[in-house]
Amino acid sequence: MNQKFAPYILVLLLATSLSAGCSKLLEEKNPGGLTAEGVFSSPEGFETLVNAAYSYNRWWYGKEDAYNISEMGTDLWTSGTGDKYTDITSYYNLQSYNTAVTSLWKQLYAAINLINTGINRIDQVGLADAIKTRRLAELRFLRAFYYWHVVETWGDVHFSTNETTTAVTTANRTPVDTFYAHIFADLEFAAANLPPTTTEYGRATKPVAEAFLARMNLTRGRNQQAFDLASKVIKDYGFQLQPKYADLWSMTNIQNKEVIWAVNYFKNLAFNDRTDAVLYPTGHPRGAHNGHLMFIMKYDDLPGMTRDVANGRPFNRYMPTLYALRLFDETKDSRYNATFKQAWLCNTLGTAPAGMKIGDTAVFCTKYEIPAEIEATRKYRVYDLSKMYKANGGGLDRLHYPSLQKFDDPTRAAANEEQSPRDGIVMRLAEMYLIAAEAQLKLNNTTIAAEYINVIRKRAAVPGQEAAMEILPAQVTLDFILDERARELMGEQLRWFDLKRTGKLSERLQLANPDAAANFAEFHLVRPIPKDQVDAVTNKNEFKQHTGYN
Repeated sequence: MNQKFAPYILVLLLATSLSAGCSKLLEEKNPGGLTAEGVFSSPEGFETLVNAAYSYNRWWYGKEDAYNISEMGTDLWTSGTGDKYTDITSYYNLQSYNTAVTSLWKQLYAAINLINTGINRIDQVGLADAIKTRRLAELRFLRAFYYWHVVETWGDVHFSTNETTTAVTTANRTPVDTFYAHIFADLEFAAANLPPTTTEYGRATKPVAEAFLARMNLTRGRNQQAFDLASKVIKDYGFQLQPKYADLWSMTNIQNKEVIWAVNYFKNLAFNDRTDAVLYPTGHPRGAHNGHLMFIMKYDDLPGMTRDVANGRPFNRYMPTLYALRLFDETKDSRYNATFKQAWLCNTLGTAPAGMKIGDTAVFCTKYEIPAEIEATRKYRVYDLSKMYKANGGGLDRLHYPSLQKFDDPTRAAANEEQSPRDGIVMRLAEMYLIAAEAQLKLNNTTIAAEYINVIRKRAAVPGQEAAMEILPAQVTLDFILDERARELMGEQLRWFDLKRTGKLSERLQLANPDAAANFAEFHLVRPIPKDQVDAVTNKNEFKQHTGYN
């Protein structure tokens, strides 16, 4: 394909973008002093290029802009009062100047251009054959990975496998099928040539490529291939489900055997590119993992509460839909209490009601209705069903609600610290069970589908409720699997893609999210192409904005 991007995403200055900071993802070493030609001719420099290619994942995983793109505007979330991108969350007046859409477009294409540069020049570097094959496989895996984000987010937009070193002012419209043909070719090469393990946490391996290939096969309706690959990843590489669902989210257990691939952040926050004028000259959104900020309700102005490290810094961006809360039967399913925080314990007596002690419940949020006569007997503040949600299930009190706590980080040094060293999980073993189950459903084998789902559900069971959590083959439907994916993967930056992949986005909004359903239209199945991009190209008759957007 021809390299045809707008200028503002084209100009990749390798002399700077491959210098200080580029190796931070996989090793805490700064080679420095590199030039573009040095990268092309030096094995050491080329290692920096490959590491830099990984670093662009940090714009997506654990970051606010990408939470909006990947989780909001679904059946699971509506806006908290602090939501910066309500146009994405509710589809109201979503247009091409949205800054989250623009930022991610630019970074994904910058990553792809860097990768194309590496792939096209790898033969000039002088790498040993085995290392060259491995690095080429990593780059091709990453190119497929980033192009999946592009094509699912924006549809039939620009595609290229050539490096761009100067400004080009035309862009092509490549069909989605062509994107996927290249994605599969790259992933198949990667799966055939990557090693089964690595000593450098965060690098792609054979099971990483196979797991992502399983996801891609499911996306494209290649169900037998999806099942075969998902079951292979489950059986062949020693991955293990954590004994308890809550164990997945402990800050002392970040790199566990359930994680297939993660974007790794460092405990030394200086290595997480919060402000790196060389590698990220336009600024990087809050450096390390920020999920701990986004989902917390506003608790720190309530009686008995002050902001602290344990309860987190409440950005109050996203509120769960009532539908999301009601997906769980917490008497049987431990994932509800592992996923959502409902009680805040008194941490200051200065504003506490009379008789409340430190450690007593100060605030309680519940998806149930609490009778007024019972609420009147409580010292703590209660936010119940009718206070938080409208009769139709839409958000009412967007400041107070059960808060997603999977990404909380009580190890941060200060209450206002925005960065967390928590890794951004991209794929974990539980997803492979769910992929296998969905593939078998589509192959008309609900018995095998139920077997794979039950593995996940039994792990999630409240002790003593394992049998009650098991389902029968007759219960397996696509809607059940989507509900199960929500219970298991809530907040893990997959939901919008899941609903789009299954053709259920519109239906699910009507079912579960009246705030978004009122504005959703079919053209919202792709995001708007950034205005800067459309304005910059000279072939405007060929490269136009998607229908429905300005």
